[in-house]
Amino acid sequence: MPMSTDAAPKPAARRPDCAAPMRLSLLGATGSIGTSTLDLVAADPERFEVEALTAANNVERLAEIAVRFRARHAVIADERRYPELVERLSGTGITVAAGARAVAEAAARPVDMVVSAIVGAAGLAPSLAAAENARAVALANKETLVSAGALFMTTARRHGTTVLPVDSEHNAIFQVFEDDNAAEVSEVILTASGGPFLRTPAAELASVTREMALKHPRWSMGPKITIDSATLMNKGFEVIEAYQLYPVGPDQLSILVHPQSVVHGLVRYTDGSLLAELGVPDMRTPIACCLAWPERRRTSVRPLDLAEIGTLTFEHPDRQRFRCLPIAEAALARGEGATCVLNAANEVAVEAFLAGSIGFLDIAAIVEETLEAADRGGLCREPATLAAALELDGAARRLAAEAAGAC
Repeated sequence: MPMSTDAAPKPAARRPDCAAPMRLSLLGATGSIGTSTLDLVAADPERFEVEALTAANNVERLAEIAVRFRARHAVIADERRYPELVERLSGTGITVAAGARAVAEAAARPVDMVVSAIVGAAGLAPSLAAAENARAVALANKETLVSAGALFMTTARRHGTTVLPVDSEHNAIFQVFEDDNAAEVSEVILTASGGPFLRTPAAELASVTREMALKHPRWSMGPKITIDSATLMNKGFEVIEAYQLYPVGPDQLSILVHPQSVVHGLVRYTDGSLLAELGVPDMRTPIACCLAWPERRRTSVRPLDLAEIGTLTFEHPDRQRFRCLPIAEAALARGEGATCVLNAANEVAVEAFLAGSIGFLDIAAIVEETLEAADRGGLCREPATLAAALELDGAARRLAAEAAGAC
């Protein structure tokens, strides 16, 4: 696969007068990223005006934060919860809507920044809508870049929209990647905690339960991304994302397991320099970086004390024990629509695991089988439009469901 030479890691920010409050929309406002974002907004309320908030189905929390942060608009994705949201926000002056289309319409409202934190492929259409209308998109939805990265980045460039990565690893790279010296970058290194099963014997992985997999040693995240961390699929996704975000080729991307989760990302240059971003594992730091870009802002995040930590360790990931990682890397090498199939198959497999219908190791098997079936069927074509991406996503989900049913 050729190097992604048209990637633009740090396009010029299109901020209005910095003295004016930032108009902000938050997609996925009740999740972990949404909660951390609102924590930062609450700490500096004069700096922000909240335009729209969306949530999947947590009506009570959505209504609460919509009132607290004086949002103009609130959307619940689950249409069945619409009457309850209307009732809870009656008399507040906050407009209300429901459904997937309404979420995308909320994302399309012209604002200074959209924080896209919806989990899964459901975040693709809203992220694209934001890329067409917002000044900047702070992207926390991995699936947007995995499922349709070329489409999303092309859309953002066409509309002059700044793309700011929220993921701790990609935000770390964002901070130490020297645009003017991009040609002198020899390697981009993403770090991984290793998840809860880093030291678990391979023979015991087959008996991993839902409860065991949801106990992440370092980060507090939603269930889907926590499982992806346990399988290391999240690192495979991050390699794909990095290919879309930065002007590097797949052979320049690597992963180091770093259990302390202090070093979040590194960039190696041809002169021998290795630049790294370090910090305590707290998502408020990368979110604050995005909200303040191109400036810096103070947060209440605990300062990193290296003397207290004492030792930082690194090792190569075990690709034989954690097969999701090489499967994802192979999908990137395959190119075109393979990464869209990868994401869809993984979502189906993780959902089945969380429901207790398949085993932990079946996740990788289902994803691999789905990719092979999609390739045989000639489905892995690069989606050039949202409709094409959604069609490929749907076809891959059907194949994955068949594979899961056979387990």
